Amino acid sequence: MKALFSLLLLCQALPSAGPDWTAVEKRAIEFLQTYIRIKTINPPADTREAAELFRAELAANGLSPKIYTTGAAGQTNLVVRLPGRDRTKKPLLLLNHFDVVPVDPAAWRVDPFGGILRDGYIWGRGAMDMKGTGVIHLMSLITLKRMGIVPMRDIIMLCTSDEELGGDYGIRAMIRDHWPEIESEYVLDEGGFGSRDVFSPSRLAFGISVGEKQVAWVRLRAKGIAGHGSQPIPDNANLILLEAIAKALAALAQGKTNAAVEKMREMLKGRLAENKFTGAIQRNTISLTTLTSGVGSPVKVNVIPSNAEATLDCRLLPGVNADEFVSEMKARINDSRVTLERVSEPSDPGISRMETPLFDAMRTAILKFHPGAVVTPILIPYGTDSVRLREKGVIAYGFTPMILDAATVATMHSDEERIPIAEFYKGLRIFFELLKSDF
Repeated sequence: MKALFSLLLLCQALPSAGPDWTAVEKRAIEFLQTYIRIKTINPPADTREAAELFRAELAANGLSPKIYTTGAAGQTNLVVRLPGRDRTKKPLLLLNHFDVVPVDPAAWRVDPFGGILRDGYIWGRGAMDMKGTGVIHLMSLITLKRMGIVPMRDIIMLCTSDEELGGDYGIRAMIRDHWPEIESEYVLDEGGFGSRDVFSPSRLAFGISVGEKQVAWVRLRAKGIAGHGSQPIPDNANLILLEAIAKALAALAQGKTNAAVEKMREMLKGRLAENKFTGAIQRNTISLTTLTSGVGSPVKVNVIPSNAEATLDCRLLPGVNADEFVSEMKARINDSRVTLERVSEPSDPGISRMETPLFDAMRTAILKFHPGAVVTPILIPYGTDSVRLREKGVIAYGFTPMILDAATVATMHSDEERIPIAEFYKGLRIFFELLKSDF
């Protein structure tokens, strides 16, 4: 009965007619609410229930998804393919991830897994990152299938289980063990979006991400002498660590000029908005993310510890040599009492080509619904699964077809995560327009 209900809700029109958008939108928002209510927190990234939700919806609408379980904790990925007209063209891959980051329920004003509709938004963990975009992918594929539209090339959708912790059970496992199932020319992932204030201070701009910064996480450990807090000593591990952190932060360098940012400047007439997003994509950055110290549990206030530790989240522009960057940081610290360990392996596959038929098709689809917008390539400051596909030579873009203001963008991973419902609906139309075009 549920499957029949799903079929009736989606468009029944002939290929020459347009979709019944009222029905599509109704089913899409209901599906997204159900999806948000599934707690796909990573760790452990048990995504079996989410994969089954997608599998059932796809199967009910005439598609044949495949499920791949890649981990003992229930890490589950899904692949589905809609065949295209020209089999000589390599497919387009729609990439999204099931998993979400943890929450602090006490900090939320609403149930973080409620999928609540309020004040024109749908709220919940994953609404932006990236269950909303995943549902746009899903419903666009289903709408193509229901209308009998055969795309120019095969379209594959891959939903991964482990993006938030590096993809060992998600994109890495799928590339390693099931590459023929997902091999493609292009991938569309998260990353880009439209905004009236994030990219430009004065006009609507749709950013399509063509690359991302390298992730170079670093751990600092300081060793000192333990003692009684009543008698200050110079070899206090905490003080040694604080001095090392200050010197490490001075390792910031501009790096190389980035082609994506330069293209943004050109498209936006030389002026970018001033905010943390645009600031981060123009330079290397270092964020102090954790500090660990103290003796006992609870920690004793009157004990000077012999060890202290910190982690730094370093994000480097494409083209910056990560080994040289970390070596410079170590040289600046220059203290035998401090050890520096890199705890991630940066990847720098470069940026994807900006002049492609798919990029042109995205521009055309956006301008159909937003005629005055500037469509520009962008760099993003955070990481996505796309970096692994760029390593394989796939042309990867980040494309979320919604207009989001800076305040909404900032809710990603926060305790107010949400997306505007009206933009979610418009995003369905833009994405459908793109998938049925030729590229």
